[in-house]
Amino acid sequence: MPPTAPLIHDTARVDEGAEIGAGTRIWHFCHVMPGAKLGKGCNLGQNVFVGRDVAIGDGCKIQNNVSVYEKVILGDHVFCGPSMVFTNVLTPRAHVERKDEFGVTRVGKGATLGANCTIVCGNDIGAYATIGAGAVVSKTVKPHALVVGVPARQIGWVCRCGERLSFEGEEAVCGRCGDRYREDGEALKRIP
Repeated sequence: MPPTAPLIHDTARVDEGAEIGAGTRIWHFCHVMPGAKLGKGCNLGQNVFVGRDVAIGDGCKIQNNVSVYEKVILGDHVFCGPSMVFTNVLTPRAHVERKDEFGVTRVGKGATLGANCTIVCGNDIGAYATIGAGAVVSKTVKPHALVVGVPARQIGWVCRCGERLSFEGEEAVCGRCGDRYREDGEALKRIP
């Protein structure tokens, strides 16, 4: 099946110089700035803003009312829940120009950022991590980590498919997909 052209709603604005991947859907009242790169098969819900030079991987879902600011990089298949927030400056002031201080935030493949969570700039989110709804992330999150609260703290691990893992002894088996994992120091390793 050949790739499909992007779908861009009549009320959306995609500025010249933005790159939109095949099959990507951009819905009501979105704005995509010049230099932004959106991968294939993405979905931008209503009122999404994508800043200059943002990179969004394939298959990302960005729900309503999310602003993806300059210096944010989303890996493939990232889920951004409704009204979640990325920041881009640590010490903002309306009267002080700080565009040269934007912090880079990288979100790894398959990560989930829950509704109304806040990601403070300069903190990376590891692949397949899950950020709970309303959490405030003020430090880097490990791959597969489940973090909740204000400030966000790790309370467990999640599988690639998103299910929370329970350990019996040294291993965990995902109840949904059957993937097996082992803790390795402060990291989680999938057992092939």
